[in-house]
Amino acid sequence: MDTNRITVAYGDGIGPEIMTATIEILNAAGANLEYDVIEIGEKVYLSGNTSGISQENWHILENNKVFLKAPITTPQGGGYQSLNVAIRKTLGLYSNVRPCISYAPYVATNFPKMDLVIVRENEEDLYAGIEHQQTDEVIQCLKLVSVSGTEKIIRYAFEYAVANNRKHVTCMSKDNIMKMTDGMFHKTFDRVAKEYPSITTDHYIIDIGAAKLASDPERFDVIVTLNLYGDIISDIAADVAGSVGLGGSSNVGENFAMFEAIHGSAPDIAGKDIANPSGLINGACMMLVQIGKADIAEKIQNALLTTLEDGIHTGDIFKEGRSAQKVGTKAFTKALIERLGQTPKQFKPVQLNHDAKPIHITVSPKDQVVKKLIGVDVFLDWDESDKNPEVLGNLFKSIKSDSMELNMISNRGVVVYPNGHPSTFCTNHWRCRFTSKLRNVVPFSEILELQSHIDKANIKVIKTENLYQFDNKAAYSVSQGE
Repeated sequence: MDTNRITVAYGDGIGPEIMTATIEILNAAGANLEYDVIEIGEKVYLSGNTSGISQENWHILENNKVFLKAPITTPQGGGYQSLNVAIRKTLGLYSNVRPCISYAPYVATNFPKMDLVIVRENEEDLYAGIEHQQTDEVIQCLKLVSVSGTEKIIRYAFEYAVANNRKHVTCMSKDNIMKMTDGMFHKTFDRVAKEYPSITTDHYIIDIGAAKLASDPERFDVIVTLNLYGDIISDIAADVAGSVGLGGSSNVGENFAMFEAIHGSAPDIAGKDIANPSGLINGACMMLVQIGKADIAEKIQNALLTTLEDGIHTGDIFKEGRSAQKVGTKAFTKALIERLGQTPKQFKPVQLNHDAKPIHITVSPKDQVVKKLIGVDVFLDWDESDKNPEVLGNLFKSIKSDSMELNMISNRGVVVYPNGHPSTFCTNHWRCRFTSKLRNVVPFSEILELQSHIDKANIKVIKTENLYQFDNKAAYSVSQGE
């Protein structure tokens, strides 16, 4: 990804101010870049484009491969797609990398030795954005996690650790509850970790992991996790480090990359010359490393550290007695440019690998499995007889199938028939599990016939999920109490 031409978007809110600052610094540092500027975000949304970007600008992104993006504003209300998510998924930017570093004592934090990196899966999980209102009471959001997507992000985390001389990688998941999706993530982590004997590893359940990240972040080095968890804990880590305004991030795929600040567009302070451009500056430095200009990134980051060390601070980090001068966006930019070529005296100077290469991941070949259809979960919208599961169960006794039988009925994941607990609260969303009477393969035609019988009984089917075995192991979850 060696290029001198990049795509730039000035964004919304404080975006134009901090992007102007960042471009001035890149130019002054000798980055020698050419910029194709595109318009994205609020104006594009409000012009009637629900994706927030025009087709012409998509082509520019695809041609240039590298995108430096300021924060954007997505208008409130339905119908507007997340442009960040769309770019990440469309361009295959599967890896989101967010360094979280303490700038103590010049930026207030309780953890002066904090220096960690969160590697977040960027395309899957609940961010697939697939939601359905199934009944008037229940809405579903699908969590999609793939074997290949999981292996890619985990391998990226280990390769990142090796490339950046980091010694420990932590996996965070919720596999005690989501035993299939998060369970696969944890198992893949353990498998891949064996290929990196020089890296030590551990695993945390995400809730206690997030708590430890907030209370003792200095114990962590590299953290790899799924999309939603990574989004949450990276903001926790950035705030604990001192300021979300200082954090930059990269979104990297095999052929494209996007770099940005981790904060939003902050429209309440837009146009006031008070925004801190450091987050976008750090994102731009990650971009420079990616495109083979680590020497320029090193120069800018050392100038940034020197500026902070000299006490020249924007309002978000300014504090009487610790800061020397409170400045706005333009003055901070000027001060940083004046310090290009200098190295900090108190901070450890940044020393990057000038020969670093972009990380490329090869996923292991997929094993062949034997897949058998052994039943079906039928999801119903049923709101009769005061939502009594016994009534629904007895109703199904009149529905015959040659090869399948009703195994159980659950509501919100809890078995309510047979032998359900009378205190279990039920909505009008029911899962009725039918499995092979002899645990044999069920012809798909039998599932269609079963649905026909249910329809004739005037029971409203929302959807069905076929039940499979992979290599004779159940490829579906059991309900609580099943």
